[in-house]
Amino acid sequence: MSEPTGKYSITMPRDIAEAARARSGPSGLSAYVAAAVARQIERDNLNELIAVAEAEHGPIPDEEIQALREQLQQVRREQTHSGADAA
Repeated sequence: MSEPTGKYSITMPRDIAEAARARSGPSGLSAYVAAAVARQIERDNLNELIAVAEAEHGPIPDEEIQALREQLQQVRREQTHSGADAA
């Protein structure tokens, strides 16, 4: 069952609203905006967790961040190739 919804009035630049409307597809602008806000909340929560972890353990070295990015890119490449093989 989906969450209850409410109707809200928001203000945003017209060009952004029109671009969002053009990309929203059959689900509509409201669903598109709701998904974007949900992603932003997830990012905000992640940034808060990172700040707490860095306060406790210190910042993550740039070399470690780069190594993890490379691992993520490799996994994505493998998933892309696996998906292409299945098609």
